[in-house]
Amino acid sequence: MKKKLTFAFIMAIFTTGIVTFAAISVNLGFSDKFVSVWLKSWGISYIVAIPAILIIAPKVQAFVDYLFARENKN
Repeated sequence: MKKKLTFAFIMAIFTTGIVTFAAISVNLGFSDKFVSVWLKSWGISYIVAIPAILIIAPKVQAFVDYLFARENKN
């Protein structure tokens, strides 16, 4: 479980940081408010991403395993 939690925390840092940076830069541009808006958005996104990763990742992994099950049999 420690490994899954560590993965979720680290993955969320990178994905939410990159995605919020891209979205804010496209929608707001690099204005005076960019850093404060980005950090606020990043924080909110990070809090949402942790449980989402913990809940969704196992389901996605099971689906991918299902999709490639035939390949593993050969």
